[in-house]
Amino acid sequence: MQFLKNFLSERFSLNEDRAEEAVIIEGIRKEVSFKGTNVWTLIFAIFIASIGLNVNSTAVIIGAMLISPLMGPIMGAGLSIGINDLGLLKKSAKNLFIAASISIATSFLYFSISPLHEASSELLARTMPTIWDVFIAFFGGLAGIVAGTRKEKSNVIPGVAIATALMPPLCTAGFGLAIGNIYYFLGAIYLFLINSLFICLAAFIIVKRLRFRKVAFSSPEREKRVSRYFVIIAVLTVLPSIYLAYQLVQKSIFEANANNFIESEFRFAKTQVVTRKYQYVSGQKSIELLLVGQHVPESFVDSLKKRMPAYKLSNTNLTVHQGLDAKQKIDIAAIKASVMADLYVHENDSAAAKTQQETATPDLKNELLALYPQLKHYSIGDMVVVHTDSTKNDTLTVFTGNFDKPISKTEKNKLALWLSKRINVDSVKVLVE
Repeated sequence: MQFLKNFLSERFSLNEDRAEEAVIIEGIRKEVSFKGTNVWTLIFAIFIASIGLNVNSTAVIIGAMLISPLMGPIMGAGLSIGINDLGLLKKSAKNLFIAASISIATSFLYFSISPLHEASSELLARTMPTIWDVFIAFFGGLAGIVAGTRKEKSNVIPGVAIATALMPPLCTAGFGLAIGNIYYFLGAIYLFLINSLFICLAAFIIVKRLRFRKVAFSSPEREKRVSRYFVIIAVLTVLPSIYLAYQLVQKSIFEANANNFIESEFRFAKTQVVTRKYQYVSGQKSIELLLVGQHVPESFVDSLKKRMPAYKLSNTNLTVHQGLDAKQKIDIAAIKASVMADLYVHENDSAAAKTQQETATPDLKNELLALYPQLKHYSIGDMVVVHTDSTKNDTLTVFTGNFDKPISKTEKNKLALWLSKRINVDSVKVLVE
């Protein structure tokens, strides 16, 4: 037993290659201040990250995070709470606020003049924090402060800067302000707050574990009073984090259950779920779906609602929009993009997934109007192609459409692909009048 204890103590010791305490503290203190070079480095990094988010380039965003100096004030705050250094805590908080303000102002300036205002997937990913962001921030913070206490510096700190992603949420907050979307702004600030709090908490835990010497005070009474302040600050910092983490866990579980419910129950041969929205606010849960294709009877939807408790979705409101009734609720462009994206995803699997062709062509009027509002009238049917040089005849499905405005060759190809999938034939010839 003693052998195992000694083995574990030696193997997991944090004192191996540990730098002197004074050197560690001084190193963290130097990274806290934001002025001169640090400010310009932050501004340039924010511009790079904003461009990366704008054009949806992960590589550019990673490069920007590598040169970002945002970790310094957060590590300084964790250290200050661990060693009772009120002056360092004030300095860290002040500089973190300055850095965040500069970052948001810089990204706001960029997105205000950028011609690209569409929210990319990289931007949207920073507006909806999940429990995984909490875990990444906490364990990234642990790795960062442990690396910061070593004599030999490694590539851990740059890796932590990438993993915890402090800068992209601030850029997304600036984007939200630039386009006037308060929800993007609040969601991004929410993510930045989560990352900062849990990195700070991780730094505090390691500092306490390494037993750094606390700041000496002129009198025991003053030390007790300051210690109480630190305890209050620590509790006020940790409690919201615990609450946020709990809410994120509940939200993540709800979304996982909702996805499971939709994937299991909304599987129809001629109806597709093209848009799904989840809401989890103060325990109020709702699912909103848009279906395109053959109409699902309301009685069947009601039966699906009764199955929701089996997926741990009790007290969840389910709203299903079908056909053009959803026009006021969900953007037609979103429907079109979602349908086409799903078709491209399954294109390579079409041969294996093909089923026997239906003898009758379904009514496609509502779906075609949703996808192509400029369509005036259309006809679709099978045509026999007679080969004059042989006795072989082929059957070809032909779609003829009349549009208010001409459609491009690319749109014709997309329409042909969608029709072939929708009516389950090998191919469709699209003719435009």
